[in-house]
Amino acid sequence: MEYKDYYKILGVDKKASQDDIKKAYRKLAVKYHPDKNPGDKKAEEKFKDINEANDVLGDPEKRKKYDELGANWQQYQQQGGNPSDFDFSQWANRGGAGGGSYGFGGGGENFSDFFETLFGSGFGGARQRNYRARGEDLQAETELTLEEAFNGTTRQVNLNGQKLNLKLKPGIREGQVLRMKGKGRAGINGGENGDLYITVHIKKHHRHEREEDDLYFDEPLDAFTAMLGGKLTVHTLDNKTLNINIPAGTDSDKTFRLKGMGMPHHDNPKERGDAYVRVMITVPKDLTDKEKEMLQQMADRRKK
Repeated sequence: MEYKDYYKILGVDKKASQDDIKKAYRKLAVKYHPDKNPGDKKAEEKFKDINEANDVLGDPEKRKKYDELGANWQQYQQQGGNPSDFDFSQWANRGGAGGGSYGFGGGGENFSDFFETLFGSGFGGARQRNYRARGEDLQAETELTLEEAFNGTTRQVNLNGQKLNLKLKPGIREGQVLRMKGKGRAGINGGENGDLYITVHIKKHHRHEREEDDLYFDEPLDAFTAMLGGKLTVHTLDNKTLNINIPAGTDSDKTFRLKGMGMPHHDNPKERGDAYVRVMITVPKDLTDKEKEMLQQMADRRKK
């Protein structure tokens, strides 16, 4: 009979607290769960070993008996004995500190021979049937346009044939993760369902660039308005039309701030970031001879 080191299986020290054992078990159970490793026999066996180790170490009384067995087992080996000849009978049905019995009787095919010999074959089957575990969390992604992120929108997520409606508030950002509680995989034997985590991606916009809740975009400005001053009409992301005052002598690349015309704040959509307009001066390409003559005269006078 092979001795099973349950501490090694869970990756914990023999002095580990019950809380540490519980944490180690949960982490490994998620990693090796059959739903996450379909068709992987090694993962399936590992999952069984993890559950078996947790069934023993997670129960203070059974852990105590197991620790007593471990000490005697090591002593037996040191004396030159064969572990396969070890007499489990004195351990399998010994009473606990309160006088209870560890003999159960019945099936238990989901646990190892070592476990069943130590604690009784019926214990394994009963524990396996009553074993409860939280379902696995699931991951998904969705993609939005910048306009959808600005206004808020809805998305329908198809998960294992189940259609879930996801409502997205205005101002959602690139890489933001949304949680749908209880929409992951179902729990085992009535355990709590896992959660669904959805990562949001925002498509690149042809005109606007976003930084946090601020928006940046370029706007062409004709050379005459740049020189003489005037008005520049711009269109914001929410399709509003604004007129910007352009001072005389404005240089190309000058940036104007439009306060409160950026993206809505996700936590408070009534508040908004700012928009920044960078003007790019353009020169006319179709001047008449008369216009060219006038500009040349102006240039000559400026040189003098």
